[in-house]
Amino acid sequence: MNESFRHFEHNKRVDLIGLGNAIVDIIVNIQDEFLEINNLDKGSMNLINSDESQRLLKNCKVIKQVSGGSSANTVVCLAELGNNVQFIGRVKNDQFGDFFSSDIKKSNTIFNTPPINEGASTAHSIILITPDAQRTMCTYLGASVEFEPKDIDFSVLKESKYLYLEGYLWDSELAKNAFLKAAQIAKQSDTKIILSLSDSFCVDRHRESFLELIDEYIDIVFCNESEVFSLFKKDKLANCQENLSSLCELVVVTLGSNGSLIVNKNNVEIIESITKGKIIDTTGAGDIYAGGFIHGLINNYSLKKCGEIASTCAGQIITQLGSRSDIDLKELIK
Repeated sequence: MNESFRHFEHNKRVDLIGLGNAIVDIIVNIQDEFLEINNLDKGSMNLINSDESQRLLKNCKVIKQVSGGSSANTVVCLAELGNNVQFIGRVKNDQFGDFFSSDIKKSNTIFNTPPINEGASTAHSIILITPDAQRTMCTYLGASVEFEPKDIDFSVLKESKYLYLEGYLWDSELAKNAFLKAAQIAKQSDTKIILSLSDSFCVDRHRESFLELIDEYIDIVFCNESEVFSLFKKDKLANCQENLSSLCELVVVTLGSNGSLIVNKNNVEIIESITKGKIIDTTGAGDIYAGGFIHGLINNYSLKKCGEIASTCAGQIITQLGSRSDIDLKELIK
């Protein structure tokens, strides 16, 4: 692959800062019948209120609880691979907020955002795993959607090589303002800006403003096939090649069991999927893929090697419950 992507050369003290929803992931094993009883479509992401959350949790057994959220998963993956990273997200001074803070710090991720004392409680997502390894998510966004500029220490952005943003934040006007200010400062500081498109429905809601954001600020985009179709209003990947090549400096498209594509201008690298065992839970696979890939960028590896590391990390995470690896990722990618 004839790469035109500029790998990072500046000597900045922080490898990456991630902005995103601070969500406690509550992982639950269920049977298909549970989805039918609760009128939930398998594989869907559903926004719920606090009362609905309590009702669902009352009727199922919690298997695992972790500090989650799309950007947080990517940041933690990077921390576990030995990078100096920080996460910024909004939590409340409550039980879930305390758990999120203590749990994310276990990975050596820096998390200094002060908890709020008033307003909605800390966000949490009930991840319902059926026997076929499909995940159905019921998310209470709570405090995370009130994320605003005052929650960010903008001075630290100047010291970071990369800024990682998740598309889900675009749903809140306050968070959007924080997002844009962070992007402006990052661009002025020669910090590379990465955007994860997050979800095809999120892209449907914000297609035009996402395209404007990418054009003005974004260096790297992570997305999956359905998000690509939504962004360009097309239904075949082959028809999106020109759009992907001109979108920004680097576009990485995950294709599930079909691997992934790395699009660097007119150069395309195909990366095969790697599965480390039986697929149990696909939660966070795309987030962990992004973490593995960015680890390669931080270390100035070739784009192909970045993709291979990413695929290896994602291939491991889908063989277990939750978005935190049960084994040492540094040893895995050796």
